[in-house]
Amino acid sequence: MKSNKKELSPEQNEGLLGVLKVRYEKHMNRHKNLEWANVQAKLVANTEKLWTINEMEVTGGEPDVVGYDTKTDEYIFYDCSAESPKGRRSVCYDRKALESRKEFKPANTAIDMAASIGIELLTEEQYRDLQKLGNFDNKTSSWIMTPSVIRNLGGAIFADYRYDTVFVYHNGAESYYAARGFRGSVRV
Repeated sequence: MKSNKKELSPEQNEGLLGVLKVRYEKHMNRHKNLEWANVQAKLVANTEKLWTINEMEVTGGEPDVVGYDTKTDEYIFYDCSAESPKGRRSVCYDRKALESRKEFKPANTAIDMAASIGIELLTEEQYRDLQKLGNFDNKTSSWIMTPSVIRNLGGAIFADYRYDTVFVYHNGAESYYAARGFRGSVRV
């Protein structure tokens, strides 16, 4: 009988922690005043969240710690790949949008994929904060959490970075493009 527990093998844990540590050391500007040993201890203690971060990695997100919430004692990870994660592109916004398409349906949705790996789409505020840590989505775009008032009217929002500026746009939620994916966050 196969277990539904979201857990990595000891070898996978070690490999992922090694990748995360190298990324952490390479991009110190993303996590000033945070100690790797503390981040690693949280990850090791929470195997399901480590599994989620591995899924972020496997789908091309290059997750990195970008903050610490003192109120909840949680480290915050965002997808920090230069472009929208390759393994999460060509998706429409959500299930309702997918079901509304008559033909040429994409394989999945941003909301469903995020839920399946245990992350949440970045909000507009989080996306703007991410852009303060580097330049992301110079050639791609990323779906971001859409306010219900916009989604109820059939739209969804996405963002990218061009001309030294974060642009937030709208599109029909059922649309999908090879250069549009989504970025997510997880707390550990």
